[in-house]
Amino acid sequence: MSLFKRVRGVVLFLILAPAIMPAEDKPAADKPNTEKSNPDVIVFKNGDQLTGTLVRGVGDSIIFKSDIVGEVTIPLSKIKELRSNGSFAVLKKDTPATRTNTQTGMVTVDDHTVTLMHPMGQVETVPVSNVAYIIDQSVYDRELEKKAGPLYGWAGTVTGGASFVQSTQHGGTFTAGVKLVRTIPSVPYLQTRNRTIFDLSEAYGKLTTPVIPQTTPPTPDSVVKTSIFHTDVERDQYVSKKFYYLGTLAFDHNFSSGLDLQQIYGAGVGWTPVLDAKQQLDVKGDIHYEKQQFEDSTSNLNLIGASIGEAYKRTLPRSMIFTQTLQFLPAFNEPKAYSANFSTGLAMPVFKKLGMSIAASDSFLNNPSPGFKKNTFQFITGVTYTLP
Repeated sequence: MSLFKRVRGVVLFLILAPAIMPAEDKPAADKPNTEKSNPDVIVFKNGDQLTGTLVRGVGDSIIFKSDIVGEVTIPLSKIKELRSNGSFAVLKKDTPATRTNTQTGMVTVDDHTVTLMHPMGQVETVPVSNVAYIIDQSVYDRELEKKAGPLYGWAGTVTGGASFVQSTQHGGTFTAGVKLVRTIPSVPYLQTRNRTIFDLSEAYGKLTTPVIPQTTPPTPDSVVKTSIFHTDVERDQYVSKKFYYLGTLAFDHNFSSGLDLQQIYGAGVGWTPVLDAKQQLDVKGDIHYEKQQFEDSTSNLNLIGASIGEAYKRTLPRSMIFTQTLQFLPAFNEPKAYSANFSTGLAMPVFKKLGMSIAASDSFLNNPSPGFKKNTFQFITGVTYTLP
């Protein structure tokens, strides 16, 4: 058994193992506590009042849900007084939110101050200008107090496709892909502490063609094989809203380039220059060790290199999602052993969590096995299921 097959078997086992393990509780939706006997009350500076439930606060505004007006965003500057009966945590702009320096209690707001009354009777006041977030007790327990387990917070897609031929020629082609992301905290309005990205794709095909007319003695059928496998894991640890350091691990197998197994282990930094509700752009770079093992073992290489790339994601109308990545990998000790990868895709929802996807990718390897081409282009369509 080749080294690639052993590595692929281990990776697939790690993916399928959680399916037979008890799953952790899914992140609960960020919902207000509707079981309180007394509603929360807002008194506006013009004298009007609004009753309902405080959902959360972000910066200089709060999200408030009322049976009369629904869920609305209200600037704190318009509030004369807010009395809440729920349990909340107040996160400050000048203090990192941790389990040791954050407590929960009842929240009140006046013209310029947010007051937190702890269950044991202590009172903490925070100027409105220094409030980063006001979060519900359930969100605090889930995102700050509870340490996230290995199965918590994952989201992403699973894609599959197949085609078959059964005639004089016979065979089939199968494609599969898994893209998962876990961001902690999992709610978008809290600053990200860490992010884990997992990607796996496989394209396998085999077409058998008999010799026509057959010869005597018989000539064996010709077999055309396709086998392209990729998986990578990236762990990002944020030091600010847009900067993070990262660790990467990647495995590649490409029969079309004569590549049995490529292994990459690296560490680097990342920057998110564009981040809003519709789009995100990440620019990344790392220094890594790279081992290339070919079908022709005389071409094997041990490389010290780098990876420079970007990843872009944009939400389009009708909930369509466009993604694009570009990566260049130079090698310092073997300048000719550089490579590059490009991919782009469009995912379109069809019914509930089911959708369809269109993707194209190109892998360039400047030093393939003798007789193999440098470029491998793929165009793939498939059915997509969204997780969770």
